Amino acid sequence: MEPVVRLSNAVAVLGQFPVLAGANLTVNRGEILLLQGPNGAGKTSLLRLCAGLLPLARGEATVLGCDLRTNRAAVRSRVGLLGHANGLYADLTVAENVAFWGSTVGASASEVTASLVRMGLSERLANVAVSRLSAGQKRRTALACLVARRAELWLLDEPHAGLDASGRDELDATLRDATSAGATIIVASHELERAGALASRVIEVAGGQIREITGHAGPEGVR
Repeated sequence: MEPVVRLSNAVAVLGQFPVLAGANLTVNRGEILLLQGPNGAGKTSLLRLCAGLLPLARGEATVLGCDLRTNRAAVRSRVGLLGHANGLYADLTVAENVAFWGSTVGASASEVTASLVRMGLSERLANVAVSRLSAGQKRRTALACLVARRAELWLLDEPHAGLDASGRDELDATLRDATSAGATIIVASHELERAGALASRVIEVAGGQIREITGHAGPEGVR
């Protein structure tokens, strides 16, 4: 089976600075891969490359069978990227935001509702404008949008940020369920204990390069 992500000597540049400098990585379907490393190491750039948002300067890179050298736009509808910004429309309600992002992949009304329920947003918050939400509620809404989009590859940058304890637990359960349904997840996080408990592999990103720390494929993750 073809890997979901395959990078070979991948180089990506922002301005004149190589944010990825000869990165090599293979990610197989159903994995939860944890990226660790200091700020500025290249974690976010790696996620953006895999999302088709950052151009490949040199080397080879394929995501979900799409060659990022020649057609990186083709992968964008099949991946879900959640960065530090939540990507929500402030003047729309929670439910309207989730319905909008779900509509980009043809999600049904029942799938949108299920996404709201999954992230604890289906009752009093569903019809509240995003502009009136707390930081944690906005994060839950962004995650519900990601669930509704049915992404094959989830790319998450500090996804637990802003969530309370119940939200963090719900996110963890959602990620496990997503991989059980066939999705693949790459998560960048400084919360190594929590994220490491989910991960099947842990890699370190430093200076735009990748080094595997440990790996144990299986539902129990890294121990």
